[in-house]
Amino acid sequence: MKMILTIAALGEAATGVVLLVYPPIVTRLLFAGDVAGAGLFMSRIAGISLIGLGVACWPSNNPRQTSFGMLTYSTLAMLYLMVLGIGGPSGVLLWPGVVVHAVVAVLLLRACTVEGKTKSLGGALHHG
Repeated sequence: MKMILTIAALGEAATGVVLLVYPPIVTRLLFAGDVAGAGLFMSRIAGISLIGLGVACWPSNNPRQTSFGMLTYSTLAMLYLMVLGIGGPSGVLLWPGVVVHAVVAVLLLRACTVEGKTKSLGGALHHG
């Protein structure tokens, strides 16, 4: 099972990286069509999602692995939307989307950090 999950996580993350870097190749190979306009931006968001899915599904003994996947997604989505907002098209929800992803990323980072400290403190107290 671990091998299958590893292969699936790698496949999703690799597809995500290709979608992020050059979406037209994926749309041509999958759908025999082109991607244009807002579809290009949404393809990159889909790529970011697949990278986050790959991180979340990576086999690990760490119970926070899923949180790391969501943290990866929120951080990359926030950065990508910021780049779009600074140098590209910007709809009315783009900057609120940046803020929402930033808040989620900070909350996830804080939760992972606090949970990690609590577990290591609990382990030190339990074993010490």
